[in-house]
Amino acid sequence: MTASSSAVKKLKHGVIIGLTGSAFALLLWMAGWLDVWEFRTWDWRASLLAKSGSATDSIVIIKLDQNSLDWGKKESGWAWPWPREVYAAIVDYCRRSGAKAVAFDVLFTEPSREGVSDDEILGTAMSQCGNVAASLFLGHTTGSEIRWPPELTPPEFPVAGLNSWLTARNPQGVVFSRATVPIPEVARSSAILCNVHLEPDRDGIYRRIRLFGIFDNKTIPSLGLGAYLAANLPVLSEIGTGMLQVDNKSISIDHAGSVILRYRGPFGTYKTYSAAEVLQSELRIRDGERPPIQDKDALRGKYVFFGFTAPGLLDLRSSPVGGVYPGVEIHATALDNFLSGDFIRVIPTWLMMILVIALGLVCALSISFFSSATASVLLSAFFTATPIAVSIASYGYGYWLPLVVLEVVAVTTIAVALVVNYATEGRQKRFIKSAFKQYLSHAVIEELIQKPESLKLGGERKVLSIFFSDLQGFTSISEGLTPEKLASFLNDYLTAMTDIVQEEGGTVDKYEGDAIIAFWNAPLEIVGHAGRAVRAALRCQARLAEMRPTFRERIGADLYMRIGINTGPAIVGNLGSHTRFDYTMIGDAVNLAARLEGVNKQFGTYTIISGATVDELGDEFRSRELARLVVVGRREPVTVYEPMTCKEFDKRRDVLGTFARGLALFYQGEFGKAQEVFSTIQNSDPPADAYVRKCRDLEGLPPDGWQGVWVMSSK
Repeated sequence: MTASSSAVKKLKHGVIIGLTGSAFALLLWMAGWLDVWEFRTWDWRASLLAKSGSATDSIVIIKLDQNSLDWGKKESGWAWPWPREVYAAIVDYCRRSGAKAVAFDVLFTEPSREGVSDDEILGTAMSQCGNVAASLFLGHTTGSEIRWPPELTPPEFPVAGLNSWLTARNPQGVVFSRATVPIPEVARSSAILCNVHLEPDRDGIYRRIRLFGIFDNKTIPSLGLGAYLAANLPVLSEIGTGMLQVDNKSISIDHAGSVILRYRGPFGTYKTYSAAEVLQSELRIRDGERPPIQDKDALRGKYVFFGFTAPGLLDLRSSPVGGVYPGVEIHATALDNFLSGDFIRVIPTWLMMILVIALGLVCALSISFFSSATASVLLSAFFTATPIAVSIASYGYGYWLPLVVLEVVAVTTIAVALVVNYATEGRQKRFIKSAFKQYLSHAVIEELIQKPESLKLGGERKVLSIFFSDLQGFTSISEGLTPEKLASFLNDYLTAMTDIVQEEGGTVDKYEGDAIIAFWNAPLEIVGHAGRAVRAALRCQARLAEMRPTFRERIGADLYMRIGINTGPAIVGNLGSHTRFDYTMIGDAVNLAARLEGVNKQFGTYTIISGATVDELGDEFRSRELARLVVVGRREPVTVYEPMTCKEFDKRRDVLGTFARGLALFYQGEFGKAQEVFSTIQNSDPPADAYVRKCRDLEGLPPDGWQGVWVMSSK
């Protein structure tokens, strides 16, 4: 398979998997089957990221808690429900303290048990305050009124474009058929009447609030918005698709006119005073005494909400930031969001669909193209974490980005892509690992898996650097060892040498007893393969020198290894029968490398490389020319060299220089003079000693047409 065809196949798989995963996730999302999980993740985000807004400090809560109830009963004998004059005292304190508006989350729907005068006291206090938002309750099935009471003035909350919006959107739940209104003394004395009806999401959590409701063609604001209106009437409002504008403040709304609340924190986030504190302060001020609330500006310029928090008064709800959250703080949160201009907005459905499809495609394509185990783990972790990070960031920018549907598409596409990879590329990877684990290092196998196009089944012609090694005198050594000792020794020796070959990127072709046959530049292309082969040879020689004392103790002899290296074209691939094959090489260049390993015997050397290999070396290694040879089985001569490190070359510079002078004389046919030069170093240099013998033989019978070629008569 070529690289281009493999890429096209991966692209095709990625697109199909991505679209399939996206369709699956979108189906679950649009059917509402993910809502329960989405709600939970939203509550987690809301709690995690809750923080104050620019208007949070402008809101104060007066809570009628259990302590206040107990105090009222103990100090004044107030049974529940409290007399209306008590609430009047609270209103008076708010007026006295300069509150911007007062919003009562209390339904005064029944006359006071204390009589009409009690109701009138409250009405008078509200009238004098002038900025009180009172409550009514709109319902679809409950409520005593089906028409707006004629004796009550309709709320001053006209909304331009409302009829067109209702006709176009046909919103569910905005129009109410029934209402429960407060007593006339309260209704007539308030600045505006507001709806306190709250509707939770399907799981019972209050995440949204409807900013207005319609009853008998009258637009009734919610209590939170009503508190603002009580302080700022008259206000111009207008509604359009997805948007409500109140007093030049734009609010993003959904199809039902609802908004998503940005909660500021758990119960008690807003500055709160108990009703008992406020009442004691008002009563003591009237008596000229020091009030419990010392801050004279505690309510000045604030929007003050009054509501119930005592457990027995049944106004505790569940919110994203807490399982116990008073309804009055929900209305306060709505006003806070309105003043701060940071209601949460919903990502449009069309944009969400694009995001889901895009994520599905990116996930699937990434897993398809980067299919290694490490890459798959990292990509899987990245793509499952990305929706979480993006959804958190979106919350910070004021958007509800559905998280669960993104996680579903990510997990689904990743899972399917991994299964497909395992079924397709996995089969190929398993074949490659099985076929090459005995030849290649793990790193090379992994690289080959990433580039399977580098492997062509069958044979292909490539330039290789070929390595043959053999132990000197091993046959006689092995005869003196038991099979167990021989096997143990060979395992240790071959493991040490093979590790070096594979570390240098070599491919082990086979073992023949103690012999190692390896090559470089297949199945993967390797830059500088000749240098790697030579480096491996020198490292093997050094490693054997380190191990020689230990081996001497085990086998009773010193071990030396002969290595031959040649670089040239060969046929390499899976060669053999249809049922049994090996990844191996054949060709004249292979035969020459094998012959060079044996040439070491003639010259007393341990590593010989061909001129073709020398031509490919850089500056890392030095070498000395040994001979021009005609090996057995070849007619053409080949120049051979002994490689060494630069450090070793410099250390032996004098000996090597003498050898080079003798070799030049030998090439010229001056055998007597050459012998004299070689003899000066023959005791310290085995190749010089070999040339002394060769010159002595040739001096008596000089060959005709001499060209300086040493013809090998044996392998």
